[in-house]
Amino acid sequence: MKHNLINGSLSVAGGMLVYQLAKKFCEFQRGNMLQYAPDQRYLKNDPIIRHQKIAFLGSSITYGFASHGDSFVDYLDQEYGVDTIKEAVSGTTLAGPSEHSYVNRMLKRISPDNDLDLFVCQLSTNDQRQDKPMGSVNASFNLDSFDRNTTIGAIEFIIAYVTRTWHCPVVFYTCLRKPEPDYELLMRKLKQVQDKWEIKIIDVAHNDEIKRLNREHPEFMFDDAHPTRMGYRYAWTPYFVKCLDQILK
Repeated sequence: MKHNLINGSLSVAGGMLVYQLAKKFCEFQRGNMLQYAPDQRYLKNDPIIRHQKIAFLGSSITYGFASHGDSFVDYLDQEYGVDTIKEAVSGTTLAGPSEHSYVNRMLKRISPDNDLDLFVCQLSTNDQRQDKPMGSVNASFNLDSFDRNTTIGAIEFIIAYVTRTWHCPVVFYTCLRKPEPDYELLMRKLKQVQDKWEIKIIDVAHNDEIKRLNREHPEFMFDDAHPTRMGYRYAWTPYFVKCLDQILK
C-alpha cells in the first residue's frame, strides 16, 4: 500500500513536470514565431532616433539568447531606422581578463573611427554568478585608475573610454531577474556611478509596465531573464524607444 502511494505520487509529480515543460515549450514556440521577427516592412517614422548611430554592448539580453538572436537592438535597427552596432556575446561579464569580457570586446571590436551618437551597455547579470568582485566607485576620472577585474571598475573604465573616444552620452540598462540581492546591490552601485559620471540609466528591472505585460503574456519571456521575439517587440522595444527619444531629443 505504501509503495503504491509513493509510486502514485511520483507519477503525478512526473506528469506535472512534463505538463509544465510542454507548456513552456509551447509558449517559447509561440513567442518566437517568424511573424514576430524584426521586419523592415514595419519601419516607423521616429525622427529622433532614426539614423542615429548607437553602439550596444552586452551579453545574452542584448544578443537575443532565447529569441533566435533577435533582440531589441534588431527591432530598433530594422523597424526604427537606428544605425546600430550590436556587440553581444551570451554569458559574458563586464569584469575580468577574458577576451570576451565587455571591456575587451569594446576595445577590440568597436572601432574608434565610428561616429557614435550614443553608447548603450547592459548591466550584466553574469558577474556575480561567475564570482567577479563587485568593487566600488573610484574618486578618479582617469582611465588608468579603474580595476577592470571588478564589475564597478569595468563599468567606470567603459564610461571613461567611451567619453574619451567617442565623446557621446553613455547609457546603462538594467535587466529583469528573479529577486537577487547581489544584482540589487549592483544596481544601487550603478546609481552611485550615475551620480559621479552623469550617465543615463534605462531601468528595465523596475519597469512596472514590462512586468505587467509579462504577467499577462507568458509567451513574452522564456524564463525570468530572457525575452522571446514577442517580448522584445511588444514590451522591451517600445520602452527603449521611449527612453532613447528622451535621451537624444
